[in-house]
Amino acid sequence: MRLKDKVVVVTGSCTGIGKAIVRRCVSEGASVIVHGLQVSLGESLVDELGSDRAALLIEDLTNTGAPERLVEFAIQKFGRLDAIVNNAAMIATGTIQDTSAERFNEFIRINTLAPYLLIRAALPELSVRRGSVLNIGSVNAYCGESNLLPYSVSKGALMTMTRNLGDTLLREEGVRVNQINPGWVLTEAENERKRAEGLGDDWVGQLPKDYAPSGRIIQPCEIAAAAVYWLSDECGPISGQVVDLEQYPFIGRNPQKDSTIL
Repeated sequence: MRLKDKVVVVTGSCTGIGKAIVRRCVSEGASVIVHGLQVSLGESLVDELGSDRAALLIEDLTNTGAPERLVEFAIQKFGRLDAIVNNAAMIATGTIQDTSAERFNEFIRINTLAPYLLIRAALPELSVRRGSVLNIGSVNAYCGESNLLPYSVSKGALMTMTRNLGDTLLREEGVRVNQINPGWVLTEAENERKRAEGLGDDWVGQLPKDYAPSGRIIQPCEIAAAAVYWLSDECGPISGQVVDLEQYPFIGRNPQKDSTIL
């Protein structure tokens, strides 16, 4: 087991990519803290995994003191903390025309500042364990779609933080910091968004090849499989790295003129 006896906190893990990472961590021998805002979904996941291997904390990470409480909860439940996965995020549309300063700040507070504060809160324990941080970003960090301006900016800032702390914390604390940038992933939330946009039940089977060359979207469990490497001791001293997980070269790619994004 690649994560045997490790304790991992995964934020935003009641659904989607976070839930898949939690499941994979437990299957690899870890104990996990499930975190999020959906009480019933979180409780169901803990029941599935077993209370001896998983515990649930429901709280908005932007609340004052929430990062510290999450770290304390992990230590209280399992006696240690080896890794954190900053997965919780606000995903919503926004352009320069319709995004107010308050709304823009909300993206930064949830997607950039909250991960920073959790790393800061966890650092004393992670230093003792020579642990690791895995940030979950987005390929939109490099530029982003036209209607994802504030989201893309927040993920770009997260990527810069990963590279900065990946160097600094490895040198000073022995803690690795890396990042995964997922592309288009078929989470429950993504399916709900597409249905809300008026697409039919079979929209996943009608994807343009330019945006899904394989004919399907990436599954959350496939992101989780990649996450295990960065959380395990297998990656050795590797730190400050950002890995894009998409099914085509994201930067510099030119879609065909007859393609449309669903």
